[in-house]
Amino acid sequence: MTYQKKINLSTKGLTDIIDLTSRVADILTESKIQNGVVIIFITGSTASITTLEYEPNLVKDFQEFIERLIPRDKKYHHDATWGDDNGFSHLRASFLGPCLSIPISKGKMSLGTWQQIILCDFDNHSRKRQVIVKIIGE
Repeated sequence: MTYQKKINLSTKGLTDIIDLTSRVADILTESKIQNGVVIIFITGSTASITTLEYEPNLVKDFQEFIERLIPRDKKYHHDATWGDDNGFSHLRASFLGPCLSIPISKGKMSLGTWQQIILCDFDNHSRKRQVIVKIIGE
């Protein structure tokens, strides 16, 4: 059995981090699937999906870490191609990746106590984003 639903949302860009855990859990409940896997995928090449303890200071730490790792104020070759100055956002998104798979057991995601599903929008402006949630199981 499969079940799929989309989450549409607006982001602020510039390493905006949004907790998707409860939205994905609601979709899982709707699906009535008890065992299997949930796949969370972000469309677009300047955002990613991962897990993190969604706590304000850790969110700040994560944003600062990403800035040190792939700085926004550096010139990237991509910037010369399109003139949109968002080469950093593509690199950040590629580094973390566009999707996440989580096992489902007894109708619940197998997440750790402090583990939340987050969307990271790295683009240099606000965006309308679409997250695809696909559940496969029984």
